[in-house]
Amino acid sequence: MLSAVVKPLLSLSPSLFRLPPLSSSSLSLYFRVSPFSSSHFHSQSPHLLSSRRNYSRHAFLADHYLSCSMPNKPLRVAVLLSGGVDSSVALRLLHAAGHSCTAFYLKIWFQEGFENFWNQCPWEDDLKYAKHVCEQVDVPLEVVHLTDEYWERVVSYIIEEYRCGRTPNPDVLCNTRIKFGAFMDAISDMEYDYIASGHYAKVVHPPADQSDSSSVLELSQDMVKDQTYFLSHLSQAQLKRLLFPLGCVKKEEVRKLATQFDLPNKDRKDSQGICFLGKIKFSDFVGRHIGEMEGIILEAETGDLLGNHRGFWFYTIGQRQGLRLPGGPWYVVEKDTKNNVVFVSRNYYSIDKRRRVFRVGSLRWLSGKPLCNVNQLRCKVRHGPGFYSCSFEMEGGGDVAVVHLDEDDQGLAAGQFAAFYEGTTCIGSGVILESRDDQCFPVCAKALELAAMEDKTKLGKPVKIKTMPVTTSAEAELGETSAEAKLVNA
Repeated sequence: MLSAVVKPLLSLSPSLFRLPPLSSSSLSLYFRVSPFSSSHFHSQSPHLLSSRRNYSRHAFLADHYLSCSMPNKPLRVAVLLSGGVDSSVALRLLHAAGHSCTAFYLKIWFQEGFENFWNQCPWEDDLKYAKHVCEQVDVPLEVVHLTDEYWERVVSYIIEEYRCGRTPNPDVLCNTRIKFGAFMDAISDMEYDYIASGHYAKVVHPPADQSDSSSVLELSQDMVKDQTYFLSHLSQAQLKRLLFPLGCVKKEEVRKLATQFDLPNKDRKDSQGICFLGKIKFSDFVGRHIGEMEGIILEAETGDLLGNHRGFWFYTIGQRQGLRLPGGPWYVVEKDTKNNVVFVSRNYYSIDKRRRVFRVGSLRWLSGKPLCNVNQLRCKVRHGPGFYSCSFEMEGGGDVAVVHLDEDDQGLAAGQFAAFYEGTTCIGSGVILESRDDQCFPVCAKALELAAMEDKTKLGKPVKIKTMPVTTSAEAELGETSAEAKLVNA
């Protein structure tokens, strides 16, 4: 029997693993790490894999656990395996459904030269767990280096967006451009029926006799963990090739399944933060690649100089952490990117500071068909269980639309994605361009004038910040809690 489980040869030179610029024909020469040659694997794999369906149905697997794994037809599935619990359970569900699976670990960490700077190597443990998960069921594991592609298509974009004062979403970009972009293109000649991952989402494919119909992205069973927001910018061509086995399973059930499968990572914590950073703080990454430039912090309502900051790119609208100002809570309410000024306020949740209108661009529809003006949609402006009802109006035949939410949102940030839904179906998304309207958070004339001063040393020392009365501070916190509750219960 073919044994193709990867061995993490971490001491070898990265040049032995490097994937060249995307070329499916040359991919097999570089990205396989095993005792067997790639030519041997690819010349025989269709027959070998089809004969390896010696799975046994576990007694604890109820039918609904496999309902998103297409159990009625044996398939060849490429499974993205991260070393985490979710993707590992997804692999086991596909295996239990009778499919011939090959696992792929995508290494998108930076060139090894960066490890000396960070003193971290976040992918070694991931790969070790992935290897052991595959060994349990004798599933082949491939290691693919997409470091260069990730830098070119995701990281460089993120850096430039922050430099321009916007707040991009790397997870949306990673799904669109890397996991289901560069990787999907790279294995396009390998005759896999589908690509699967551990995302919490559901794809409904048309019957075989209706192949011209569109595949549909649906909300998962677990509304809290649902990840359709991160998948909302995919194309129809990408969606048609995807399977998400966890779309029919709740997170608490995934943990139970991990224990019942006796997975080696069953007790491993879920990863947090941006996928390519590992344990590195994002502020450290931004500082490394954009640098620091001292600027001033002004109170939006008064223009008072409150303190200094390291650069506007470290802050996003609605942020309250990292300002280091007494008498808070303080929130970032606006940024002047030209003059490197951050405006803050303690009245972020005041009822007269309304934000419910914004523009979106770079629109993409999962059906492949553009959306016309619609008055009854649902919208997510960030990952989470909360929705807004909204109306959607295209601007003059272009790629830009105006969105009107039915409630105020205090944290609309340019560069983030807005995902749109009809009922439980995710229909597409666009990038938030701006959130300013006639009722946006006001910055007083004095603050704007001071921000434009060339010589800010003339402003003198920061004012002594007065502590807000306890009742007002409590009301502010209550307003924040109330606003968050509205999002969760929407």
